[in-house]
Amino acid sequence: MNDRLCGAEPGDDGRARSTRARSARARSARAGPGLTRRQVLRGAVLGLGLPATSALLSACGRDQPDELGLNRLGAAPKGDGRTLSLLAIQPHERAARQVARDFQVATGAGVQVTIVPYDQIRSKAVVDVQSGAARYDVFDYWYTTVGELAHQGVLEDLTGFIDQSPDVHADDFISSIYDPYTLVDGRRYGLPFDGDSHVLFYNQELLAGSGFAGPPRTWDEYLHMAEKVTGDHPDGSVYGAVLPAQAAPIIIGSAFANRLAGYGGRFLSGGRPALDQRAVAAASAMSAVAPFTPTPVKIAFEAAVAMFLEGRAAMMEFWTDLGVNAEDPEQSTVRGRWGVTSLPVGSPNSKPVAALNAGFALGVSRASPNPDLARLLVKFATSRQINLELITTTGSGIDPTRRSTLNAPGYASFAPKVRRAAQSALGGDGAIPWPTNDKSAELMETLSDELSLMLQGRKNPGTAIADAQAAWEQILMESS
Repeated sequence: MNDRLCGAEPGDDGRARSTRARSARARSARAGPGLTRRQVLRGAVLGLGLPATSALLSACGRDQPDELGLNRLGAAPKGDGRTLSLLAIQPHERAARQVARDFQVATGAGVQVTIVPYDQIRSKAVVDVQSGAARYDVFDYWYTTVGELAHQGVLEDLTGFIDQSPDVHADDFISSIYDPYTLVDGRRYGLPFDGDSHVLFYNQELLAGSGFAGPPRTWDEYLHMAEKVTGDHPDGSVYGAVLPAQAAPIIIGSAFANRLAGYGGRFLSGGRPALDQRAVAAASAMSAVAPFTPTPVKIAFEAAVAMFLEGRAAMMEFWTDLGVNAEDPEQSTVRGRWGVTSLPVGSPNSKPVAALNAGFALGVSRASPNPDLARLLVKFATSRQINLELITTTGSGIDPTRRSTLNAPGYASFAPKVRRAAQSALGGDGAIPWPTNDKSAELMETLSDELSLMLQGRKNPGTAIADAQAAWEQILMESS
C-alpha cells in the first residue's frame, strides 16, 4: 500500500487521487460487515471503491493521521430516505456531483443536482422561492447577490445555525472572503463554497524569448512586457497578454477589479460609490494594454484559456485552478513551461492585493421542504474536509475557502505553484470585494457598459469612470 494514501500525509499525490475520484461509486448500502459509514466515506473521498477501501483500512490501520478529518465527522445523521435538490452553476458541475455522492454516503440522503449557467442562478433562485415552486433546497449563489437574495427572502438566515454548530469552524474561513460572501446587515445567509480570486499566469519561454527574466511586478511592467512580446511576433501568432473583456460583468468586471485592487482602490466606501482617480488609473491600465492583446471586448474566458494553454499568450490573469489545467497533458501544450504569481501593483501600492472576482457560497432556500437536512448539506459541502477534496480534484472549479485547506500539505502537493500565489493573494485581510448590496447587479452592469465603451474607443478612461460614478450615485440614491 502506498503510504502517501494513509491519512493523506504530506506528499499526497492529488492528481492521482483526483483521477480515481472520477470513478468512485462507494455507497453505504454496499458496506460490508465491520465498515462504518464514516470509513466508507473516507474511502469515497480518497476516490476508492469498497474493495480498495477495505484494503486501505487494513493496511493503514485505524491510528493513522487523518488530514481530511473524515474520521471525526461524528455519527452519521439519518437521511430517512429524503432527497434534497441543489441548484448549482455550470462551472461547479463536477464539484456539485461529487458533493452529492459524498453526502449520500455520509447521511443516506440523496441529492439531486440541477446545473444552470452562472448568470441564471440568481433569477432562478428568486423565482423558485417567490413563485412558491420550491423545487430547490440549496442554492449555489454568487456572493455579489447575497444582499438581494437575503432582502428578497430567498435565503434562510443561518446565523443561529452557525453559532450553534461549532463543527462549522467558522474561524477557519479565510477572513477576506467570509464576510463578503455571507454577511448582510450583521446576519449570515450562507457559507463559502468557492473562494475565487485571480492570479497572474505567465509563459516562461515567451517572456524569456523577449528578454524578460521573470513576471511583472507592476502594471507598468506588465504593459511593457505585453508590448514587447506582441511586437516580437508581428504575424499575430503570439500576444504578450490576453485580456478577457467581454461586456458581461463577471468578465470585464474582473479585469477592472484586478487593476483597481492593484492601485489601492475600492468599489464602495462606507456604502457609497468610490470610483475615484485610482479607478481611472485601473481603467487606463486596461485601455493601454488593449492594442497588444486580441480584441478584448471579443474575448471571453474560454477563448482566453485556450490561447494560454496553446502557448499563444505570454500572460493571462485568471482563477487559480488554471494551473491544474496547465499541467494536464490532455489540455495543455505549456506543461512545465509556465509560472504563476500575484497580480501586479500600481503606484503608490507596493503590496499585491487580491480582488474577489466571482466567488460562490451555499445557502438554504427559504422555501425548502427539508430545511434541517439542507442546513446539514451546506455545512458538509463547505467543510474543511470537502473543500480539501475539491481543491485537489482536477476540473472541480473550486478554490480554497479555508485557511486550513489553503495551507494543507495535500494542496501544496497537488498545485504547489498555484498554492503559493493564492497564499500571497488571500493570506491577508486586504482583498477587495465587489458590491454586495441589493443593487450590485445593476451597478456592475453599468460599470461594465462604460468600460466596454472605453475599450471600443468611444470614451476615454476618465470619462468612462466619471459616468459610471455618476450613474452609481443615482442608482443608490434611488434605492435609499
